[in-house]
Amino acid sequence: MAYQSLPESSVQPLRIAVIGTGWIGAFHAHTVAQYLPDAQLHVVADPAPGRAAALAAELGCTSYTEDIADVFADETVDAVVIGAPSSFHAGLIAQAAAAGKHIFCEKPAAHALGDLDNALQAVEDAGVLLQIGFNRRFSQDFAAVAEQVNSGAIGTPQLLRSLTRDPEVAGGMPNAAKIRSHVIFTETLIHDFDTLNWLNPGAEVQEVHVMADALVAPEHRENGLLDTAVVTMRYSNGAIAVAEANFSASYGYDVRGEVFGSKGMVQAGNPVQVAAASYDAQGAHAPTERLNIELFAQAYRDQLAVFTRKIRGVREGTADAALTVPTGKDARAALRVALAALESSETGLPVKLESATRLAVSA
Repeated sequence: MAYQSLPESSVQPLRIAVIGTGWIGAFHAHTVAQYLPDAQLHVVADPAPGRAAALAAELGCTSYTEDIADVFADETVDAVVIGAPSSFHAGLIAQAAAAGKHIFCEKPAAHALGDLDNALQAVEDAGVLLQIGFNRRFSQDFAAVAEQVNSGAIGTPQLLRSLTRDPEVAGGMPNAAKIRSHVIFTETLIHDFDTLNWLNPGAEVQEVHVMADALVAPEHRENGLLDTAVVTMRYSNGAIAVAEANFSASYGYDVRGEVFGSKGMVQAGNPVQVAAASYDAQGAHAPTERLNIELFAQAYRDQLAVFTRKIRGVREGTADAALTVPTGKDARAALRVALAALESSETGLPVKLESATRLAVSA
């Protein structure tokens, strides 16, 4: 089907299509439309009836479509931002690459290593840019930790830690029955796996061991729910890392990282993200964020700003072409760990990545 038009808005040089209008797709569309002066939200795409039209109208975008093929057929689209459900990511990456579009894709990049390898080959064949949405790399505190590690300030990394605790939602976990066992590894801890890989440069995960359970919603344990997990990882340089996740932090969204080395230690993250605090008879109080797009709002925006800058740098041959972004290789490394962690959670045994047998999430 052809694009359907809404009232025109100003045209910016870099034309971006956003695929997917869920919470993350909508956030990215807002970022492109409202925070990137050198880019234009050219089209919003989503096959669900009415969703693309509504978001396009909200943002003053000139076009929307319910047929994703329209985006790839449009020669004026410079880049796509993929915010669709993760089971579609690998296929959309491959299609976008074949159409010659630069690609920003949310994590995880795929649910299966084979699918991801095919997508990455399409990207290589097309010579387009692929950036993965590992937003913590663009958070100022995590970036400062990486800088300290890379400078050698803390010496050789020996112990690393990364945690993600999702905020408690009203009414407990109403969707617990629908959460598959792989989600805590492929959707949540995938961020921690990438963060740990990033903060231990030059080293690769060799082995993982997992303890996981349904502690938040134990009534769904028999259905395969995993809502709490601790993953121990050993790296090729001998460093030991721990990644931790839980789906119900009563005090708010909590993301932290730490690297302990031979010369010191550096930390990032704090569930209290504002300076104001109050003190009364009940004690000290400080507000916390309840959503990841609140806690990491600037990082989410900065990653897209860097994406557009890098595209321009490649086009124009400027220094921005060398900007460092999370790549398909990074996505594959994190997915390998996630799948090995899923395998370990199923067997209760340590899993060496070189001999891991799980190559995809459960069908």
